[in-house]
Amino acid sequence: MRKQKGFSLIELLIVVAIILIIAAIAIPNLLQSRMRANEAAAAQTLRTINTSQVSFSTNYPTVGYAASLQFLGPNTIDCTVPTNVDATHACLIDNVLGCATAPCTKGAYNYAMAPVTNAGADYLATAVPVSTAGGQKRYCTMTDAVIKFDTTTVTTAPSAANCQAFNALSN
Repeated sequence: MRKQKGFSLIELLIVVAIILIIAAIAIPNLLQSRMRANEAAAAQTLRTINTSQVSFSTNYPTVGYAASLQFLGPNTIDCTVPTNVDATHACLIDNVLGCATAPCTKGAYNYAMAPVTNAGADYLATAVPVSTAGGQKRYCTMTDAVIKFDTTTVTTAPSAANCQAFNALSN
């Protein structure tokens, strides 16, 4: 009688079952980690928008703050030519975030910015998840540069009044 080499069917099934059990434990943790990373990226992007707005208002004091993300970005010009840069093509953010039509999608979040006249601020910038699988928080910031968040109705952009009532994000 010849001795056969290799694994039996039972041994292979046991290995596959072990791999499936490990995957069932690891995948939800991976998805939660990715969601938290998306949320952190959204908050950081709003910090970038705040910094860009301060730079914009410093460089163009007669204009004040930019009216949209489009004006903070390249807005279809070559930013390497200094004479192209002006109040409608500030080149302070990239062309993905400074897209032509709001909301601008970057990663798992949609970003928008608009002027505000009645809430004691000059602009409202928002970050809203594209879907609840991408994030469980919506973020906003205004002229005070405080990033605020909310966990209810996360896929709709907040108003300026709603933003003022949100919780401040701690560092």
